[in-house]
Amino acid sequence: MPYTPGETAERLGVSIDTIRYYEKIGLLHGIQRTSSGRRVFSDDDLSRLGLLRCLRDSGMPIARLRRFAELLQEGDAAADRRTALLEEHDREIDEKVERLRLEQQRVREKIAWYRSVAR
Repeated sequence: MPYTPGETAERLGVSIDTIRYYEKIGLLHGIQRTSSGRRVFSDDDLSRLGLLRCLRDSGMPIARLRRFAELLQEGDAAADRRTALLEEHDREIDEKVERLRLEQQRVREKIAWYRSVAR
């Protein structure tokens, strides 16, 4: 089913400007256009955009997103390289989560301290 840029943005919870930016920096390839030149997005495009958005939201730098998008273009031949890139990102997410848990503990300790002082 084809989707307009507006429908695509709404389904993904992003702005049309974000989609344009992703296309401009080379994250989106092969987006179909109507005879009048308007972009139309397929379910596959939405899936790819959703994954790219997930990676970005979880802290993947733009340069690495570009590399991932390039590897997507290579198809199954690059599956092992995509896997390695995602595994590296997954490890980085684990490290961030651990750091955040430590900071959260510190915040909770401070909350408890302030509650004890306020009584």
